[in-house]
Amino acid sequence: MPKLIHLYIRHIAIGFSLSAVFVAALVGFDVAGLGHLILASDAGILALAMLFVFNGLVFASVQFAFAVMRMGSDSDDDSGPRPNLRLEPIALPVRAQIDRRFPGARR
Repeated sequence: MPKLIHLYIRHIAIGFSLSAVFVAALVGFDVAGLGHLILASDAGILALAMLFVFNGLVFASVQFAFAVMRMGSDSDDDSGPRPNLRLEPIALPVRAQIDRRFPGARR
């Protein structure tokens, strides 16, 4: 299996595991009455599954993005060109047209 696919599957599994822990904490601690709503409802299993899946998508996406962003090199060598970031003000002439009908008004 290619390394990138292995990395993807591993971090998606980590994200869904975090989602399971998060949803269990939400239901277990009855945050905002959510646990009571899920356990007392006929569609509680569906609500629990949706909560797990949608939080799993979020956590898995963030986990994989974090893993990909950590893959960059940490070397701070000055081998490449650096942009010139010194900004200097430049004076440009600007013409203003004055409407003679209304003193002080500009177009």
